[in-house]
Amino acid sequence: MTDNNTPMPEKPKMGDYKRHLLVCTGPRCTENGEAQVLFETLGEKFKAAGIDKGELRVKRTRTHCFATCKSGPIMCVQPDGIWYYNVNEANLQRIIEEHLVGGRPVEELIYHGSACVAP
Repeated sequence: MTDNNTPMPEKPKMGDYKRHLLVCTGPRCTENGEAQVLFETLGEKFKAAGIDKGELRVKRTRTHCFATCKSGPIMCVQPDGIWYYNVNEANLQRIIEEHLVGGRPVEELIYHGSACVAP
C-alpha cells in the first residue's frame, strides 16, 4: 500500500501469450540437471515451432520444486492445468508439437490434470 505522496513504480511490461510452460529444475526431479538442460533448449525449440511469438506464443519459466519428485523432468502447462512427467528430449518434442502447437495434450505423459484419466 502506498500513500498519496509516494509514486507508484512503473508497471512491468509483458507480451501476450497463449500458454505458460513451467519447468521444475529443482535438484530432486533430476539429479544430473537434465531438466535445466531441457529448459535451456526451449527458446530455440519454441522458435523452430513458431511459438516464440504471435498468437500461439508460449512463455516459459523455471521453477525450483513442484513437490512431486518422481519421474522427472516435470513440466506444467497453464492455463490448461496439464502436468507432464518423464519429459526427456523426445517427449518434450511431442509436447511442443502435439500440445503447444496442435492443442492436443499428450495423454500418456500426463500424470495430473484436467485431461488425465486416472488408472
